[in-house]
Amino acid sequence: MATLTHDTTLPPSRVASGTGFALAAAGSFALSGPLAKGLITAGWTPGAAVTARVLVAAAVLVIPALVTLRGRWHLVRRNAGLIIAYGLIAVAGCQLAYFNAVDRMQVGIALLIEFTCPVAVIGWMWLRHGQRPGRLTVVGALAAVAGLVLVLDLLSGAELDGIGVVWALGSMVCAAFYWVISADEDNGLPGLVLAAGGLLLGGVVLLAAGLVGVIPLAATRADVVLRGTAFPWWLTVLVLGSVTAGLAYVLGIAGTRRLGSRLAAFVGLSEAVAGVVFAWLLLAETPRSVQLIGGALILVGVVVVRLGEPQVEDPPPVPSTP
Repeated sequence: MATLTHDTTLPPSRVASGTGFALAAAGSFALSGPLAKGLITAGWTPGAAVTARVLVAAAVLVIPALVTLRGRWHLVRRNAGLIIAYGLIAVAGCQLAYFNAVDRMQVGIALLIEFTCPVAVIGWMWLRHGQRPGRLTVVGALAAVAGLVLVLDLLSGAELDGIGVVWALGSMVCAAFYWVISADEDNGLPGLVLAAGGLLLGGVVLLAAGLVGVIPLAATRADVVLRGTAFPWWLTVLVLGSVTAGLAYVLGIAGTRRLGSRLAAFVGLSEAVAGVVFAWLLLAETPRSVQLIGGALILVGVVVVRLGEPQVEDPPPVPSTP
């Protein structure tokens, strides 16, 4: 993989647009929790919900991806390994590892372990590209992780399962891979094509895993109730796939390519905060004060990490030719 130079020098305009894309992606990803919970309450298994989500996302993105390619199939052939790795690791691998983790341990603990992926990204960029984190980056990372503990409300104590921890660490590695691979824009592959190809392959793998019994697949046609309002199951699945996966992955790649994997991974932690907000709005799950404090800590951590990232001035505008 080419050196990700924009992880070390970040023009302010690139940071602004990248942060906007990354925050929008985090919000889109976070919406999946309440929608999936509504489906699960209606009788769907978690595996069925996430498999439908990924397959619908792939179906929504395939035609726009083909239009974006405009016949440049050499880009797909040249990056076939990248697309396969993205689908197997960043999409299917992350989901399968997370499902196996929560099957053995509390959801909050599994999420906390997975969401420590920015620390893994820092380590990778240091070891692979020599980008040693500065003091502010380390302080911001500690603040963000502390905020996660509060947002996920883990202070009451939790039991750990050794195999579950291994699966959760696997999901963390897959998530870190997502951030690193999404930041590489030197391959010439449009982000939309990478997302579509990865989601299509990942969806097929998840479906196959369900058919052989690795993850349980069961679904119903019962209405999904959100905040006392009933919605058709197909509408919920359509939004779950098109918005919380299709749109989210495309925005995530766009934001990461502008911010670099290290900063984008920390901005992505805002997904935990957005998840609490959506649970309040759609499921009437009122956040506790400790979760609000945790959300503030995450945001402070992201800002501190940003301050610790070197930046360069935007290049002057090129004068127009008369």
